[in-house]
Amino acid sequence: MRTLKFLLLCLLAHSLAFAQEIPYYTVVAKAGDGIFSLLRKEGLDPVKHYGEFLELNAAVLGGNSLLKVGAGYKVPEADDNYRNTGLLIKTDQGGERPIFDLELAGMSPKSENLKDAVYYLINENEGRADTGFMGDIVKALAAELMIHGAKVYVLGTSDSPVDGALAQKETQRLGGYVDAVNKRFLQNSGKYQRVLLIRSRELDGSLPIKVALYHDNKNEKGQRLALNIQNVLKRNSVSQATVTARDMVLRDKGGLYLSNNILPAMSLLTLENTGSRSDGNIVVGPHRERFAGWISHGIMNDYAELEIED
Repeated sequence: MRTLKFLLLCLLAHSLAFAQEIPYYTVVAKAGDGIFSLLRKEGLDPVKHYGEFLELNAAVLGGNSLLKVGAGYKVPEADDNYRNTGLLIKTDQGGERPIFDLELAGMSPKSENLKDAVYYLINENEGRADTGFMGDIVKALAAELMIHGAKVYVLGTSDSPVDGALAQKETQRLGGYVDAVNKRFLQNSGKYQRVLLIRSRELDGSLPIKVALYHDNKNEKGQRLALNIQNVLKRNSVSQATVTARDMVLRDKGGLYLSNNILPAMSLLTLENTGSRSDGNIVVGPHRERFAGWISHGIMNDYAELEIED
C-alpha cells in the first residue's frame, strides 16, 4: 500500500513539474466555453495543445473537462499560436500586432504543407478611398496560408500612398517596407521566404476585376511565384482573358525599388476594376475567400515545386 501511495505521489510530482515547465498565460472562461473552443479562440490547435492544457490546469479541473464560467485557466504559450504566426505591421507606426482576434475561433489547421514558409503580403491601395474590399482579400489570403502552417506578415501604412505623393514621403514609405521585411527575413533565416506586393485602386467587389502578375526579370524565384499564381487563376477563372497571360516584367519604379532592395524574392499582383463582363474578367463579389484560396493554391504550388527540387 505504501508503495502504491509512493508511486502515485511520484506521478503527481512529475505531472506538476512538467506543467510548471510549460510557459502559459491565463484567460477567463466565458459562457459556452469548453477546452476545445477556448483553445481555438486563443489561436491554438486544440488537438495539438489539449494535453498541455490538461497538465497546466490539473489542479483546477480535478479530473473534470468542464470549464467554469468566470474561472481563470492557464493557456500554453506556443510558437504556432495564430496570434504569433499572423502579424500586422504598420510601417509608419512600428511594432506588430495579431492580424486576427475574434476570427481565431473559426480558424482550424488544414495541413502543415507550408511549415517553415514565411510570407510578406504588402497591401497597397493607390486610391484615396479605402473600400475595405482589398483588406478583406488580404486577410482571407493570410488566413489560408496560416492554416496550412505558414507564418504571415501583412504590411501596410496608416496613410494612403496618394497622400504621400511627394518623392521624399514615397521613399520613406517604400524604405519602411524594406526595413520591416529585411529585419524579419534575417530573424527567419534558413526558411523559405517570399514577398507578394498586392496593389489595387479603390476596388468595387461587385464589378469585374482584372488581375495581372508581374516579376523582376532578374529574379527567377519571383518569376516562378508569379507564374504559379497566374496558372491557378487561369485554370479557375471564366476564361483565359481573366488573367493577363503574357509574361509581365516589373517596370514601375516603386516595384523595382522594392524588388532590388528587399532580401526575399518578390512578385507583384495588381487588381483593378474593368467595365466589361464580356471579356471574362473575374467578378469576386461575395466570393473573396474563394479568390484568396486560388492565390494561396498558386503559392503552395510554388512551395511544393521547391520541395520537389530539393
